[in-house]
Amino acid sequence: MTRYIFITGGVVSSLGKGIVTSSLASLLKLSKFKLRIRKLDPYLNIDPGTMNPAQHGEVFVTDDGAETDMDLGHYERFTGIISKKNDNITTGKVYSEVLRKERKGDYLGSTVQVIPHVTEEIKKFIKKDLKNEDFVICEIGGTVGDIESLPFLEALRQLRNELGTDRSLFIHITLVPFISSANEFKTKPTQHSVKELLGLGIQPDLLICRTEKKFSSDSKKKISLFCNLSLDSVLMLENAQTIYEVPLKLHNEGLLKKLNSHFSLKKKKTNLDFWNKFHQKFINLNKEIDIAIVGKYTNLSESYKSLNEALFHSGIYNNTKVNISWIDSRKIVDLNKTQKVLKNFHGILVPGGFGKEGSLGKINAIKFAKKFNVPFLGICFGMQLAIIESLRDLKGYEKSSSTEFGKTDFPAICMMHEWEKDKKIHKQDLDNLGGSMRLGSYESILKKDTLIFKIYKKIKIFERHRHRYEVNYNYLKSIEKSGITLSGMSPNRKLVEIIERAKHPWFIGVQFHPELKSTPFNPHPIFNSFISAVLKFKNCNN
Repeated sequence: MTRYIFITGGVVSSLGKGIVTSSLASLLKLSKFKLRIRKLDPYLNIDPGTMNPAQHGEVFVTDDGAETDMDLGHYERFTGIISKKNDNITTGKVYSEVLRKERKGDYLGSTVQVIPHVTEEIKKFIKKDLKNEDFVICEIGGTVGDIESLPFLEALRQLRNELGTDRSLFIHITLVPFISSANEFKTKPTQHSVKELLGLGIQPDLLICRTEKKFSSDSKKKISLFCNLSLDSVLMLENAQTIYEVPLKLHNEGLLKKLNSHFSLKKKKTNLDFWNKFHQKFINLNKEIDIAIVGKYTNLSESYKSLNEALFHSGIYNNTKVNISWIDSRKIVDLNKTQKVLKNFHGILVPGGFGKEGSLGKINAIKFAKKFNVPFLGICFGMQLAIIESLRDLKGYEKSSSTEFGKTDFPAICMMHEWEKDKKIHKQDLDNLGGSMRLGSYESILKKDTLIFKIYKKIKIFERHRHRYEVNYNYLKSIEKSGITLSGMSPNRKLVEIIERAKHPWFIGVQFHPELKSTPFNPHPIFNSFISAVLKFKNCNN
């Protein structure tokens, strides 16, 4: 029998619903339950693929090629359960499906309405593609009270009535702010948030109250009284040192005990050894390094959320605190300034991105790393720029560029069809960017006797991709002449997947996004090796 847990949020956005959802999933997974974790996003976009990462955060890519919300990355990192395209739905997807059915005549002439047609589609999604899971956990994006969320909440209200309380549970996450000038916690925002939810016909079964520090039993009693919940159904979640401490905090608050009671489940042993050991490693790190991430979306760290976490995972693996500085590539277009900005860092990373803006600063950062033997990792666009930088040092190729930047006589980087069809430039339809990229997991074949082979210790690998542009295979010989080793290729030998510089201590570029597959349980080998190289560089240059 499949049980459903619905997670909503109130008071303010960015409460950490994704982390709570992931932590709950982790606890259930460690209790040997079979899970499916889903995200319901109320925005009208079909998916986040065309959304600005500086506003929305990172686009997370699944193995099966879906562009999804970044919270699916959290789900994978906390549980090791691989997310699928059917685990993320948006209002855009729902309405597209409803309108498709209307055009097809599936509604037999009925007036198409939010209730029942939209809500029924949402319920179908929640139950879609299940395989005897013990639990389906659904996180609802946005906050209660948002107009956009209303169809989703109505669908959940209906689903609760259909499933019954023995197969469904609502968890509501709120903020209990501490007003320092008055030296007291304020419970009214939580009361109003729950009242809003009650007005929609949903009584939460559990409250998880985000708070700076523990609040008094009086505050807890007040929340319990006015939110119509038992005292032990109000859980406190204090700020944690890291997001990976949250499963421990929620377990200590008795979250699993409440779930067992609600669903009448037999108590199962939950092995928390990994999270306890991981936390102990974090608080006892005895090494430290400084890494510069040179990118364009530096105003919002969540633009590179998976990258942050991958470096953190490998930092723990190497017993090292990783200090990250975000360098706006648009501000280092001068080589002298680049040197001044980057001279005190022990490693340089150029992540993925799109567009010409900021590309010169990234190229300057790559040039600096090459010149001074600083460990360098280029991801996706970062790899492509490393190739351009290298070619520009080769006689006759000084004007090498990417067709992404506009017309060029030296298209070292271009769309696949731009160089496969009679060597003529045929621009992709720029009015239809959504769904136009190479997405998902693809195979790469590694070259023996290379650094990347030593890192992976195998010939065939599978990694996740998200890009429109590729290395021009007509330039492969010239790229190798410039000092670059093509150490990883697609099985047909046409697509460049990995590059490195043989005469550099640690210089690697990858077309894929290794950060998307890193977890605390299995830190990615590329980042493990990168951190190790950065430590070595620091020790040698102190």
